[in-house]
Amino acid sequence: MSRRKRRKLKSEINVVPYIDVMLVLLIIFMVTAPLLTLSIDVDLPTSRAKALESKQDPIVVTVHGDGQLGLTLPDGKQQAVDAEVLRTQLAAIVAQDKNTRVVVAADSNVPYQRVIDAMDALKRARVEKVGLLTDSGGNAR
Repeated sequence: MSRRKRRKLKSEINVVPYIDVMLVLLIIFMVTAPLLTLSIDVDLPTSRAKALESKQDPIVVTVHGDGQLGLTLPDGKQQAVDAEVLRTQLAAIVAQDKNTRVVVAADSNVPYQRVIDAMDALKRARVEKVGLLTDSGGNAR
């Protein structure tokens, strides 16, 4: 009688495919890790403000480095004015149309106090819709 030898079952796990997968993942993470460190976490403020529906161009108040103010009306003409003339002209425009938009623009090297003085003149003229143009660094422009 011939007896067949029974093979024993192996209870081992073949780990070679797992090692291959781990090496591929290691390479993927090594490539993507430097890209992730370049980002900056920014906690942006939220707003419920709606987009402006006005098709009218805004009035632009420009603050120059020497303290001089410029006024650009929607027709495109720019004129140099002082704070009192600016206040009286804008008060007359706002008296006609309460929805007039005014934008304050200044270079990043203009002292912040001069920008605040221009915005104070707008407040005294009772302008309600005021915006501030800034450059990409968040500085007044």
